[in-house]
Amino acid sequence: MPTRFKQTRHKRGHVTMGYGRIGKHRKHPGGRGNAGGQHHQRINFDKYHPGYFGKVGMRKFHELKHRDHNPVVNLDLLWTFVPAETRLKLKNNKDEAPLVDVTKRGYFKVLGKGRLPNQPIVVKAKEFSAEAERKIRAVGGVCVLTA
Repeated sequence: MPTRFKQTRHKRGHVTMGYGRIGKHRKHPGGRGNAGGQHHQRINFDKYHPGYFGKVGMRKFHELKHRDHNPVVNLDLLWTFVPAETRLKLKNNKDEAPLVDVTKRGYFKVLGKGRLPNQPIVVKAKEFSAEAERKIRAVGGVCVLTA
């Protein structure tokens, strides 16, 4: 905005510049920032920011956040990770098996829900459930553990 349109130009000659004689325009009359949240500005904090003050929950010292991160995938999804042309090529060939690394897809553990087609498959994962391992071996596949 150009200077000529600003209020300071418009209010020249008016003693209080529009701020009034009684309440006067002073620097920080209510305190700076969030000052007074538990005192003179309590109504505002209680009304618009409930729960701002105080504690909640337990403290956990030296929390290792990703220790329990263990995403799982079921057997019935394993063949969807194999490209369609590879699936068609290996359909009648029992000697070759596709390699499926589930960790590349963001999964760490393979669970045993669902059925596998009667075709060998090599699966790499950090963990396998006993049922998943049994079903993969039953179709002639291999379970490879990775770190």
